[in-house]
Amino acid sequence: MDEADVRLNERADEIIEDLRSIRRPRAYVISGPSGVGKDAVIQAMRVQLPDFHYAVTATTRNRRPGEIDGVHYHFMEKDDFERLVDQDEFLEHAVVYGNLYGVPKQRVRSALSSGQSVVIKVDVQGARTIREIIPQATLIFIAPPSMSELLHRLRDRKSDDFDVVIRRLNTAMQELTAAWDFDYIVFNETGQAERYGRLDRHDHPRRTIPHQPAGDYAVGASSASASSSASSSSLG
Repeated sequence: MDEADVRLNERADEIIEDLRSIRRPRAYVISGPSGVGKDAVIQAMRVQLPDFHYAVTATTRNRRPGEIDGVHYHFMEKDDFERLVDQDEFLEHAVVYGNLYGVPKQRVRSALSSGQSVVIKVDVQGARTIREIIPQATLIFIAPPSMSELLHRLRDRKSDDFDVVIRRLNTAMQELTAAWDFDYIVFNETGQAERYGRLDRHDHPRRTIPHQPAGDYAVGASSASASSSASSSSLG
């Protein structure tokens, strides 16, 4: 290798370092119907993408067997949750099946500011809200392989009465129509969560999926308007 080749390689390494320095963190929103396996997919992501920040949702619902406070959810009393709402501490919050859910804002903002990509789990309604707050976010819809399989998963949890299971199933049928608004659709096949199911990129005929870097989410983000039982606030 002659001197010119050495200089070329050194310049190439400098370019690579420059590219690393301008890499922007991204916000990934995981959503989908109740019981579809969002937690299983996120657990697989934690193993394969340990450098990401995984936002832990706060909720007033009862803890299910095997769930760990601060890992799966921040379990809170209703009064404490509402106090945080009054203090504008949530990126997005909503009433879902009679329980309160919210994504704490501060840790998401801190992670993005430090250059760390963030994974946020919300319901379909919440995904729409976050799209308004963070337009550059990547929205991923987790879909079941079939409605019969979704019913099986909901009943298998044994945490809800049958009428609640049917209500969740009916809501899921409505939420499936929102999948076209997402950037990716992942079919969470039974036993395949560690492979993220099947990833289908699609362009909505009325919408172009943005390919730009995420940029600085905390700067200039405006509050999104509340819809039905959800309300939201900006990152700033």
